Order: sequence, then C-alpha cells, then structure tokens
Amino acid sequence: MTTGRLAAIFGCSGPELTAEEAAFYRDADPFGFILFARNVESPVQLRALTGALRDAVGRDAPVLMDQEGGRVQRLRTPHWRDWAPPLETVAQARDPLRAMWVRSRIIAYELRGVGVDANCAPCADVAGDDTHPFLKNRCYGTDPAVVSAISAAVADAHLAGGVLPVIKHLPGHGRATADTHHDLPTVIASRDDLTATDFAPFKALNHLPMAMTAHIIFAAYDDKPATQSAAMIRVIREDIGFQGLLMTDDLNMQALRGSVADRTAAAMAAGCDIALHCKGDMAEMLAVAGACGDQTPAIRARAERALAARHAPDPVDIAALDAEFRALMSGDAHV
Repeated sequence: MTTGRLAAIFGCSGPELTAEEAAFYRDADPFGFILFARNVESPVQLRALTGALRDAVGRDAPVLMDQEGGRVQRLRTPHWRDWAPPLETVAQARDPLRAMWVRSRIIAYELRGVGVDANCAPCADVAGDDTHPFLKNRCYGTDPAVVSAISAAVADAHLAGGVLPVIKHLPGHGRATADTHHDLPTVIASRDDLTATDFAPFKALNHLPMAMTAHIIFAAYDDKPATQSAAMIRVIREDIGFQGLLMTDDLNMQALRGSVADRTAAAMAAGCDIALHCKGDMAEMLAVAGACGDQTPAIRARAERALAARHAPDPVDIAALDAEFRALMSGDAHV
C-alpha cells in the first residue's frame, strides 16, 4: 500500500485544482488532503476536485473534511443535509446512541459520494461548565462514559460507510476556556482528574486508525501545547494507548507561535506523525513541506494500518435511515 512520501496533509485554495497546486502535490507527494467550504460548490464539482487531488499524486490518497454537523460542516444545503450541533441531537433524541450512529452513517454516505473518505470526527472531548462556546455544542456530553459510547457509535458508522474517522482532540479539549483558533489555553487540572475524565474517551477509542492533537497546554505535564510536547505525545501513546496515525490540528491556528515552519518542526520533533496545514496557501505549504520531512518507517507503518481500515461502504438504505432519524428526533427531549 502506498501512503505518499511527505508526512503532511494539505488543503487547496479553491473549487478547482490549479496547475501550480497539482505540480506541487505531485512533487511533494503528501499523505493526503483536506477540504473546506471554499472548495465546495456542487456534487459534480466536488467529485472532480477529489479526483484531481488523487490524480496529482497518482494514488488513492485520503481526502479529509470536517463534517461534524452544526457550525462545523462543509457540505450544506441545497445539495446536502444540514445537521444540528451534535450536543443538540444528543439532548433531543429518544435514543442518543442510535441517533448519532444513524446521523453519522448518513454523513458518511454523503461524504463518500463526493470522494471524501475521512471525516475529522468523532469529537470525543468531554464538555464541562467552562468549555469554550467554540467547542461546547460540538461535544457529545459531560459524562466520560456517555461520550465514549457515542464516540464509538459515530466512529463505527463512519467505518461502515467507508469513511475513516479521525478522533479529536487528543488528549482532550473540553477543559479549554479559550478558542485555539485565536489563543493558547492552559489547563490546570491534576493528572488524576485528567485521567478520570478528559483522557477516558480517548483510551476507550485507542484502537481507531487516526486521531488529531489539541493545541492546549496541560500544566500538570508540560509548558508546551500538546501538539508540540513530547511529554503529551507520550501520554497519548503510553497512558491513553493510541497507536494509530497521529496528525496535528491545523498548524495555522493562533494557539501556536512562530512561523509555520517552526510550528511544523516542533510538532514533528515532539512525535506527531502528520503535519496538517489547511489554508491552501502555496508559500506556507512549501514551508511546511520543508519542515515536516518524509514519513519515517514507523509513520509509514501507522499510515498503512490506517488506510487498511478504509473499505468499500456496506450496503445501506438511506431513505430508511432518514425516516429512522426523523422518528428518533420526534420524541421528548432526552434527559
């Protein structure tokens, strides 16, 4: 199985691949790609774009998207379904576990239909009273056991639909009181509290193929954000037990300091496998490519295992799932 050469995932600038981008991707050969709303116009256009990305590298590279529902979804009406924020679905559904499985299976169907075969979900962060609003309604609950169960259902539904789930944000984002797109949060909880709550869902999901880091300082362990902390990567690998492919959260987020090359080099030195750069800016992609380096044999082995979990979708009756989801959401609010 080929996993590319470069230890990176890149975005692109618009709804069509430019000649400059195609040439760069061909030469750099990144592990995969990620798409955003700026890349989406219609199903026909999006299928052409995902095909062009794979043609540029000459292989079936993974194409990722953030399709959580609520504020974080790139596919929207009129061509695709709109979804409520996950926490609202969990609160309203008669059977939250089944509702989130059904919803995720439909999401996977829509993603796979346009050539997207990895979704940055489930969001296994445990919400709390102080969770920042940018994240809170993207979570599945406040109880680690509930979050673990729903996250597992979301991941299983994606895998059934031929879409790789990317669990986020390791080792846990729920205690952050700042938006990491703009600021660097520091979590001061003890190691025991973190292990019992924030880390617990990720430990329950440590068998999954791919995961994303959090740009958060955990003061009980280190004074660096987890993405750039060797101590936190050891927690992820040893305490949580995640042995899959570990990608950074977006390296453009302002929780991180320094140039994009510096951010990339620090993340890779800490032990991340794949550098995620979402912006689609060519100068920055060149800088990331120069800083992240090629996949090591260990990274390549984890990448191969991750891609081996990607398979053709199981048969599905989407009309029946739509009807079931409506029925699940028509009852009294779940308490």
